[in-house]
Amino acid sequence: MTTSPAADAATAAVRATRLAAQGLDDGFGTPAEALERLVCVQAQDLAAAKWALGARIPGSDEAMIDGAIDRAELLRSWPMRGTLHFVAPELYRPILRLTAERVLQRATTIHRREGLDDDVAVRARAVAVAELEGGRSATREQLQAAWERAGIPIEGQRGYHLLWRLANEGLLCCGPIETRARQRFALLDEWSPAAPGPAVDDEEALARFFVGYARGHGPVSVRDFAWWGGLTMAQARTGLAAAGDEVAAFDAERYVAADAAPAPAAPTGRLVLAPFDEYFLGYGDRSAFCSEADALRVVPGKNGLFLPLLVADGEVVGTWKRRPPRRGGVGIDVTAFDAMPPLDEFRPAFERWAAFWSLTLNEVAPV
Repeated sequence: MTTSPAADAATAAVRATRLAAQGLDDGFGTPAEALERLVCVQAQDLAAAKWALGARIPGSDEAMIDGAIDRAELLRSWPMRGTLHFVAPELYRPILRLTAERVLQRATTIHRREGLDDDVAVRARAVAVAELEGGRSATREQLQAAWERAGIPIEGQRGYHLLWRLANEGLLCCGPIETRARQRFALLDEWSPAAPGPAVDDEEALARFFVGYARGHGPVSVRDFAWWGGLTMAQARTGLAAAGDEVAAFDAERYVAADAAPAPAAPTGRLVLAPFDEYFLGYGDRSAFCSEADALRVVPGKNGLFLPLLVADGEVVGTWKRRPPRRGGVGIDVTAFDAMPPLDEFRPAFERWAAFWSLTLNEVAPV
């Protein structure tokens, strides 16, 4: 566990404030409201990302999230850290301008090894535009087949890296829903046109990014911001300075949005969260809600695969996984950490998860 069973007042305040900032107390009314608050939600696993939003929207279901995606209220692409996220559409281009250059530079070696030079990228861009312009969309396989017909090999990971590069260059994004776990691809400027008016400069973009992060994740440190946003520490400090009085000090190192509502004095609630949920993934320093030993159980082997979480009073107290469906329902296996309260306290949260997916919940049991 993170601290003693009764967390000290400072730790409790951090947990309560973060739960409120992330909408894990009272929640949001719509997917767009949730994303407006959180700014970015990691979403390389589309189904998991749907529940990450659903867990913050009382009464929601998968169809509500799919509808918001198909209306382009939730934009999914690669805004930061080289990883798929849902991102607030109005902030996507400013964020991408801050992050894409470094991300693309880090990929130079692998792209060179795969033979994906600038000439190949230019040719692939032209093919993608020809396939998608006019409001059309295509699956990954359809785009890759078009590249192959044009003499651009896509074997191995080449096809994926071309998609990734063209998204980071601002050409492509994920578009309409194809299946529960997949979207089709579209041209960014057609699927989510840029807002009218002049583009913001980098300093203003960093300010908006930091304020948004503090509002949806606070309290946060400058180092948290640099890690989460895939930014340099210099960029992160500029973001804080440019934010001015839109953020307020929470303690000696961390900040919240200046207009944030007061949080409860103590964290409460039993939560069933998705893998890669922002409550865990949204911070470089997770010590306020998860011990170092338990964090290794959330990411076993440090392999980059995060397990679904159980949270009690703001503390990560276990992981869970669904069993294969059986007799019209689905069961849950729970791995408890030392701080785990009685398992039956999580039953209502699991019922809520099952309702989101239109499932019948069977046994919830420890392993």
